[in-house]
Amino acid sequence: MTPPGYTANLYNEDLAPARERRWGTYSIFALWMADTHAISNYTFAAGLFVLGLAAWQVFLALLAGITIVYVGMNLMGHAGHRTGVPFPVLARVSFGVYGANLPALIRAVMAIAWYGIQTWLASVALVVLAVQLRPGLAEYTHNDVLGLSSLGWIAFVFMWAVQLVILTRGMETIRKVQDWATGPLVWIMMLFLAGWLLVKADFDISLTSSLTRLSTGEQIHQSLVAVGLTIATFMTLILNYADFSRFTKSHQSYRRGNLLGLPVNFALFALASVLTTAGTISVFGRTITEPVEIVARIGNPVVTVVGAVTFVIATMGINVVANFVSPAYDLANLAPKYLNFTRGGLISAVLAVLVMPWKLYANPAIINYFLGSLAAFLAPLVAILLVDYYFVRRGRIVIDDLYKAQEGSAYYYWKGVNPVALQAFVPAAAVGAVLALVPAFSSVAPFSWILGLVLGGAVYYARSAKVHEGALAAEVIAPTPSLETV
Repeated sequence: MTPPGYTANLYNEDLAPARERRWGTYSIFALWMADTHAISNYTFAAGLFVLGLAAWQVFLALLAGITIVYVGMNLMGHAGHRTGVPFPVLARVSFGVYGANLPALIRAVMAIAWYGIQTWLASVALVVLAVQLRPGLAEYTHNDVLGLSSLGWIAFVFMWAVQLVILTRGMETIRKVQDWATGPLVWIMMLFLAGWLLVKADFDISLTSSLTRLSTGEQIHQSLVAVGLTIATFMTLILNYADFSRFTKSHQSYRRGNLLGLPVNFALFALASVLTTAGTISVFGRTITEPVEIVARIGNPVVTVVGAVTFVIATMGINVVANFVSPAYDLANLAPKYLNFTRGGLISAVLAVLVMPWKLYANPAIINYFLGSLAAFLAPLVAILLVDYYFVRRGRIVIDDLYKAQEGSAYYYWKGVNPVALQAFVPAAAVGAVLALVPAFSSVAPFSWILGLVLGGAVYYARSAKVHEGALAAEVIAPTPSLETV
């Protein structure tokens, strides 16, 4: 039921401030384990080693990047915890109660595409596992139905359905699954792989040697690229981190969880990835950047099965954190009267199939443009939300007005849209996209998000500071008693 005075198409229980806050330090730490313990992050770190950086250089570059991410998460986490609202509702403060649908839709489109791609990648590993266990199933991998084989479709639908069962049961179920299933299992497998390779290599794995002799200038450039790409990759989760921090028990919970899960865990995982890759040179005579292939080369069927299952679960973990929660809330924000978290999630999952992610992934041009536009569009959104919260309003938000679409409401602006936010976002995103996607700017493409971040934040502050001067609301006003947060 919509509380008195609230607008029906701006409110439902899932978009209301969090009533129960059960996410402690470990839950946030486990969330980051689920997100970072992905094959994509493994191959990213291993790829930097293959390019010519030494293990210690990869470690320092990724540590620098993830430390900046850690700061961004803490900044956005403060807003999410203090207000208790999810990202699309928090975006109403700066974009307006209806204008917030723009950043929500941008985040949702990107998440849905990646949700489908990650689900398909997990199903590919499942097909390999199935054929290894039952060689006779190989005959079902040779036909083609809309780009997938019969066994491929079975594996994809299976992975899609398993995730859907977990995800549509709500955030508390997601918390419990990630706490004990995703991150810890992958760490056990990574430690096993690293230990096995160390023994096989007679503990002769160097932290200082590199595969390619790069000049000092090129080493610095590649290290800075690693820093930039690390931040760009996590820009999605900085933007919607309120979706998670809203459920934390205290400010210390998300800050400590962020510290353990980002600078500490991510850097150690990157180091383990590089050392494992270096170990494959000594043991197999060539670099292997795919952990599943390393597991298969051990030659033990039990290890192969356990390893494949572990990395399938890891892919599911990153899907939960990065690619499902956000669009579920974002789509619910479009029509709260009709869509809640579960229905938004169902729509996201269906759309993830309809885009046929295997075809997207098979087209390098589409993937490159998609990745290139990712940070270009997200960085200005992050800047606008943070500048508004910290510098324009200084943390003072009227919670009730986030759910009101009427003249006089703090976030109604002009017909529910804040023109200042659009004036800041559009040029910043356009400039960032040009730098990221036009080949002539390829050398600075990994850093395009910086200009978008600075330009978006500066324009928003300059245009809105005078508008809000003397008109800031009082300290955060608690919601109606029925919505009171813990």
